[in-house]
Amino acid sequence: MGQVHELGNGDIGTLASLRGLPVWRYALPQQGGTDHREPTPLDGDTVLHGLLSDWHYIDPFDKRFTDINNIIEILTLWRKIIDENRHIGACVGMSWWKRGRIADFLTIPPTSPRFVRSAAQALRLCRERGASVAMWATRVPPGLEEKAAKENIPIWRVEDGFVRSVGLGSGLQVPASIILDKRGIYYDPAGPSDLEHILATARFDPQLRQRARHLGHYLVHKGITKYGRADQAGIAGWDSGGRRTILVPGQVSDDQSVLRGGGRIRGNLELLRAVRRHNPDAFIIYRPHPDVTSGYRSGALNDKDVLSCADHVSYGGSIAALMERVDEIHTLTSLAGFEGLLRGIRVVTYGGPFYAGWGLTTDMGDVPWSRRGRMLHIEELVAGALILYPRYLDPLTRLPCEAEILVNRFEDPALWRPTPLMQVKTAYGRTKVMLLHRISQGAWASRSQSK
Repeated sequence: MGQVHELGNGDIGTLASLRGLPVWRYALPQQGGTDHREPTPLDGDTVLHGLLSDWHYIDPFDKRFTDINNIIEILTLWRKIIDENRHIGACVGMSWWKRGRIADFLTIPPTSPRFVRSAAQALRLCRERGASVAMWATRVPPGLEEKAAKENIPIWRVEDGFVRSVGLGSGLQVPASIILDKRGIYYDPAGPSDLEHILATARFDPQLRQRARHLGHYLVHKGITKYGRADQAGIAGWDSGGRRTILVPGQVSDDQSVLRGGGRIRGNLELLRAVRRHNPDAFIIYRPHPDVTSGYRSGALNDKDVLSCADHVSYGGSIAALMERVDEIHTLTSLAGFEGLLRGIRVVTYGGPFYAGWGLTTDMGDVPWSRRGRMLHIEELVAGALILYPRYLDPLTRLPCEAEILVNRFEDPALWRPTPLMQVKTAYGRTKVMLLHRISQGAWASRSQSK
């Protein structure tokens, strides 16, 4: 483009002048006083001065007046996301109930991404466009990865972010944070991931470190974990007798982070036995995973089996509040380990979670040291995992946002009110838990009578 001729005061001329292009504006006939056939040159410096001094800007998230620097940062984020989304040719493996939200994350306004069911459909669309497949990391259609590799079609793996929502994904609460990983996936230490690459190579400048420090402090102060700001009450007490207190967070037994990142340990009971073996004199607290206690996922353990290794089973209340009352967290790959690091708690890992291997944890499991080993400060881990790696979406405006916008939205319960579908799922989960408990109690009584 050599020069721009514009009728009236339009945005195209303004943007072109900022790029240093010659711009000529023709007055509209109804404006009067000027011959609309004689153009007026538009000076870029004059336009820039007007943008800085004369214009008023409103933040799209809080509707308050703001400055142009904040608006430029917001627009830069939106532009970056839209440019990335242009490389996605099809989405596959997305549950039907979350497709609307995934479309918000992956849209190229005014269009939405194509959702398909089969590997063949996804590969055909991406082959035609020379694009990538966006695939939910734990719902891989048979043959997709092998066929995509043969055809040199990139796969982007999609998963929930580490600060996700108020409510469980297994309870059908849509995510307000996701990750798109072009190298692998963060919970599989067998191969590289974008998060691992960020943590191993990124330059964490002072501004980013300060932002990460403030974000981490806010999460701790507000008691925010992956599933939002939980109730701080309801933690049952215990008497440790002055012993060192260890929290062992349970995980979903068939979760990919356990299957791929657990190494030699394959379940909660096996983890508890390992923790007890290494810490014979400690007071061990076991905390079942909320997906399991809600009846949505597998991995429930009988309290009697748990108490053969642990001293106390913790139900109810916020795990964030529970963390404040323990000395250490021993975990396989649970995100609770990362959340414990935010709180300055000693964390011991028995698998290969994304936060292991950076000098912040005591690592007992199989960590890919050849790709890790860089010593990080907790602020740098937070910057990589919560700022640089995920995408966030404001649940109010449904616009891309930064992490700070989302965590502030946790203060508004109206944004996270359960839908009728979520209420049905909750009722189903409670019924399932009750039935399983009765079956378990009946089996235990039968064994006792037989003895």
